[in-house]
Amino acid sequence: MAKKIAAKIKVQIPGGQATPAPPLGPSLAQYGINISEFCQKFNAQTQDRQGLVLPVEITVYEDRSYDFVIKQPVASQLIKKALGIEKGSGEPNRKKVGKITRAQLREIAKQKIQDMNTDDLEAAVRMLEGTAKNMGIEVVD
Repeated sequence: MAKKIAAKIKVQIPGGQATPAPPLGPSLAQYGINISEFCQKFNAQTQDRQGLVLPVEITVYEDRSYDFVIKQPVASQLIKKALGIEKGSGEPNRKKVGKITRAQLREIAKQKIQDMNTDDLEAAVRMLEGTAKNMGIEVVD
C-alpha cells in the first residue's frame, strides 16, 4: 500500500550548499525530518550544479520518511548564466543590461521545458522572453 503523504514542501536551495539554517531547517523540522541527513543527500546529488538556485519539491510521508525531486534551475539564473551577467536591471524599462538571442532562449527552453507548464517549445521560449524582458534584457533575433 502507498504511504500517506503528510506534506509537500517547495523550497529553493543553492546547489551543493544546503545547510540546516533557515529557511530550510525550520521548514523540514516541523515535519520531523532529519535535516542533516537531507542536507548530505541533497549536496551529494547537486555537487555538479554549485551556485545555481535549484527548486526542490520534498514529499514528506506520515512515517517521517521523505522523497525529494530536484528541478532545473530557475529561468532567471539560466538567462544570467548564458549572458555572463551578475544580476538583472533594477529598472528594466529604462536600463538594459544585455541582449539575448532567440536561439539562446531556445536552448534554455529545451533544458527547462520539463519543469514548465507547457509541452510546446515555442510557448516555452515566449515565457522565457517575458522573464528576460522583466530582467532588463533585450531579446534579439
